[in-house]
Amino acid sequence: MVSDPGPSAGTGASPGKITLWGIEVFVATAEERSITSAARRLGVSVSAVSQQLTNLEGALDVTLLRRNARPMSLTPAGEAFRRRAQSILNEAAQARAELAVTGAPSLRRLRFGVIDDLEADVTPQLLVRMAERLEGCQFLLETGASHGLYDQLEAEALDVIVTAQMGPAPPWAEVHPILDEGFVVAAPRGMVDPDGDLLAQLKAQPLVQYTTRHHMGRLIATHLAQQNLTLAHRFELDSYHAILALVGQGVGWTILPPLALMRARRLIDGLDLMDLPFAPVSRRIVLMARQGILDEVPGTVAAELKALLREVVVDPAVAMYPHLSARLELL
Repeated sequence: MVSDPGPSAGTGASPGKITLWGIEVFVATAEERSITSAARRLGVSVSAVSQQLTNLEGALDVTLLRRNARPMSLTPAGEAFRRRAQSILNEAAQARAELAVTGAPSLRRLRFGVIDDLEADVTPQLLVRMAERLEGCQFLLETGASHGLYDQLEAEALDVIVTAQMGPAPPWAEVHPILDEGFVVAAPRGMVDPDGDLLAQLKAQPLVQYTTRHHMGRLIATHLAQQNLTLAHRFELDSYHAILALVGQGVGWTILPPLALMRARRLIDGLDLMDLPFAPVSRRIVLMARQGILDEVPGTVAAELKALLREVVVDPAVAMYPHLSARLELL
């Protein structure tokens, strides 16, 4: 018997039953070779993953994993079950697709992931608008960094994500382009003489850097390396508000995209925003979902999101800093 209590079942699934969630946990662990990595990928606790594996081994009455090995490895029984497990998940995904196509108007749950950049100003209004369109639908929201949201979509722990594009789209994904935005310099007001050599002046001051643990920080760092630029920095942070607060206090300058700046817009009154004094770099915000699963829902969400971004972010940003019109393009 295969049932699907879903991730919310946590450790409550009864031993003795093979559950679809237990199989998903096993496949993720087999691929990651680590319970901790599987938990991070699925967006659940380590203890929940461990319990699901124990339940599954109890239901099958075999040992699937050598948990003490580093990295964790599969037993012969685990290798054999992994092939069956992937077939089961493929069939389940196909069943979801067929049911979604016939029943999309009565969608009961949407697991939605959004990058932090949109969390405060855009996401709440987007959820309100989608709730009006999808009556009776329950919305489960996850906010975070792009790479984490992508991993959860790949693991089928989320249905739709809004993320920075991180390379070519996987074959299983449908992608709706949302926004192209070029990165800009934010510096304390008056720190830079507009008639002087901008790059030389910036080099003389420390860079307050966005963390390279996230995709956006790596994108900036890689671009600087490609320009043969080595910039002194003492701070590497993952908070736009903290970065702009430090810049506002004269600690240094930073490189961020307009979305990040507008999220912390109360802090940018005392800043000058300027184009990069070297080759431009940009990122693309996209909406991603699994192909064929949610029918027209991803396209509808994308259209609503673009309308909201124009109203809440793009138009106000251009009104405050007209030169940003060349750095913000809704797609």
